[in-house]
Amino acid sequence: MATKARLEANKKYNAEKYDEIKLRVHKGQKELIQAHAEQRGESLNGFVTRAIKLAMERDQEELQS
Repeated sequence: MATKARLEANKKYNAEKYDEIKLRVHKGQKELIQAHAEQRGESLNGFVTRAIKLAMERDQEELQS
């Protein structure tokens, strides 16, 4: 089990290195998204991050066309 000092250090590191986005989905969707990510060998966070990146790249390509 992590010590209080370790938890605080992790919290400080995360605050310095990461931004957080709260995402809400309809009941039952989280489980579907998580299962899809796991089938691809990804974490939920990794899958959502990749999906956003791909959508942004696609949108940028559309703007340039």
